Amino acid sequence: MNENLHYVCPHCHSTNRVPVSKLSEHPTCGHCKEALITGSPVALNTDSFSRHVMRSQFPVVVDFWAPWCGPCQSMAPAFAEAAERLKLTAQLCKLDTEAYPQAAAPYGIRSIPTMVVFREGQEIARVSGAMPAGEIERWVISVL
Repeated sequence: MNENLHYVCPHCHSTNRVPVSKLSEHPTCGHCKEALITGSPVALNTDSFSRHVMRSQFPVVVDFWAPWCGPCQSMAPAFAEAAERLKLTAQLCKLDTEAYPQAAAPYGIRSIPTMVVFREGQEIARVSGAMPAGEIERWVISVL
């Protein structure tokens, strides 16, 4: 399969065109030359949130969280573990709803943590509540 898809760089947030067949071959960003697929959650702000969610053709999973939220803090290591396991399936990102409320507001986030799966700018699934890494992985795979 030589189909290309748009993948947003986790470092400089530039959009890259990557052949699907090359995703597992450690592609690098054409702009900043950093690794496109890191296996780590990408911290987003208002601008980068829009870029990742709206421009990426690769599925994006956003963890809407806040620093004062105990369940969010306890889920953070599991989310990071799931990011590594799912790195060739979806890009896992985190959005601090306290720091960037204007990015979260359009999605009506009522409780945190809430994870939302986006594909090409469209929300396709969401779940609220802290989950262990295995459950995060199973949930993401089940909705994709």
